Amino acid sequence: MVGKKKAAEYEERINKALVVLGAVSEDHTTPRNIRRAAKESINALQVTEYTPAVRTSNVISILDEILQDPNMPPYTRVKLWNVMSLIEAIKD
Repeated sequence: MVGKKKAAEYEERINKALVVLGAVSEDHTTPRNIRRAAKESINALQVTEYTPAVRTSNVISILDEILQDPNMPPYTRVKLWNVMSLIEAIKD
């Protein structure tokens, strides 16, 4: 079980990731499939019946797949890498 301090840190990381993913999902200069993946990631992070580690691992797999897209604008790729580095430290 994760301590209260760690749980609060994980929730803060998830909230920061949600803000960035929200910005990507609403950026109309980003291709639609990438915006859709950002929305899927937001939904996956907000599923409360899973632990934070399970939620973030689901998001990492979604983002890992979409980061291979050659049509992704470089600034969007950097944002998504930042999200991944934020959430990949979350463990059970």
